[in-house]
Amino acid sequence: MTFTAFSPKQLKVLTWWCRNSVYKDRDAIICDGAVRSGKTMCMSVSFIAWAMGNFNDTSFALCGKTVTSLRRNVITPLLPVLRELGFECSEKVSKGLVEVTYGRTTNRFYLFGGRDESSASLIQGLTLGGVLLDEVALMPRSFVEQALARCSVTDSKLWFNCNPENPLHWFYTEWIKKAEEKNCLYLHFVMEDNPSLSKAIIERYHNLYSGAFYERFVEGKWVAAEGLVYPFFNAESHVTDSPDCCEKYYISCDYGTVNPFSLGLWGLYDGVWYRIDEYYWSSKREGSLKTDEEYYEKLCELAGGRNIESIIADPSAVSFMECIRRHGKFRVVPAKNDVADGIRRVSEAIKGGRIKICGCCRDILREFGLYRWADGAQKDVPEKENDHAMDDMRYFVSTILYGAGDDGFAVIVAERM
Repeated sequence: MTFTAFSPKQLKVLTWWCRNSVYKDRDAIICDGAVRSGKTMCMSVSFIAWAMGNFNDTSFALCGKTVTSLRRNVITPLLPVLRELGFECSEKVSKGLVEVTYGRTTNRFYLFGGRDESSASLIQGLTLGGVLLDEVALMPRSFVEQALARCSVTDSKLWFNCNPENPLHWFYTEWIKKAEEKNCLYLHFVMEDNPSLSKAIIERYHNLYSGAFYERFVEGKWVAAEGLVYPFFNAESHVTDSPDCCEKYYISCDYGTVNPFSLGLWGLYDGVWYRIDEYYWSSKREGSLKTDEEYYEKLCELAGGRNIESIIADPSAVSFMECIRRHGKFRVVPAKNDVADGIRRVSEAIKGGRIKICGCCRDILREFGLYRWADGAQKDVPEKENDHAMDDMRYFVSTILYGAGDDGFAVIVAERM
């Protein structure tokens, strides 16, 4: 990897801790803003350079939402850069550790994932010279605070990096809004701060998002999600006829007894996934309940003799998944069920033309016009109504279209500096 020009903001990230910097006495740095804005690589290179220039035989922590996402987003692009700059790097995958050497200086960089509240216990007991928290807004507060408490070595510093979330998010209220009070250098990034992005790529991102996701990922604002969840959805662009035949088929399922039950049949044709048919049962609307066996019969009718790769089921539908397995006809897998990430993925898939809805699927089309964000919520959550076909679609997109990664985007653009 060859470094070319840096933007002024990137240079500030790279040098804020240096002896001649006016920010050298700050205890922390926070970089937030738009996706692909060049903050992650600069911050990670700067973090390693700071650690190697000020400490020896010291432990540090590199943290992401998961270790998998940390390796993908930070470690994999970082190590070749460090080696090109003259550092010796040795990754010990089984120990979650990267050892970095420069001359006679060697330091240890431990990798941690802050997925949920239980993750805080993973980092307990360490004494750290510093910590870098990549995508800190996706981590639970308990994990972050435990990581910060480990930084007790003299002259330790804290490094935070994230894309915006809800303006009531604890990191925004406790750290970004109190940056001066906590002696932090706060830098806000936009895509134009990354000189490696072409105008065409920036325009692609402008077209990829809408609503709150556009304001957060493109404009870099901490805004609340409100109104329709998919305000851009329209019949002219996103509704079509069914293809004559498909290469692969899946069925997605949102399970309900008192609440509605929804199945979606998805077919792949020429690189696009079509919702070619559906089954929807509302016991309130119809006036009667159905059993798991009756739902299974409807599942078989929807499959219609097609070779179904898998049933992607509501992970809470334990009894129905067992019913499907007992019959031995279909493979069933529990869906990925992160709501906010799933909605973002669906938005990207629809706007990117990766999924389309066929006109016969009336219940999902009805829900598109009714599915709204809950007002005043501290997290991005939709209202718990008119969300059943929406949920089965989200299960399909998160598990099949994005199943290989934890939090990938529909378009991934490598940052080259």
